[in-house]
Amino acid sequence: MKLFGKKEPQPLQVKGKQLTCPICDNQLFWSRQAQLNTSVATFFKLDWANRSAMCFVCSECTYIFWFLGE
Repeated sequence: MKLFGKKEPQPLQVKGKQLTCPICDNQLFWSRQAQLNTSVATFFKLDWANRSAMCFVCSECTYIFWFLGE
């Protein structure tokens, strides 16, 4: 199954450590960016100005890890 139209899931390291899903112990993830919307920005139609986060989605149980920054 391909999630989000991306390539096959990949093993990932964060800060030099292997990322492992806390739910199913899987070590393969899809990666994508997600926008962090705020109600104030949405009210003023400025959603484009919100920060983004990097998300890693477990290929087995779809648990999502969210990371800000690099």
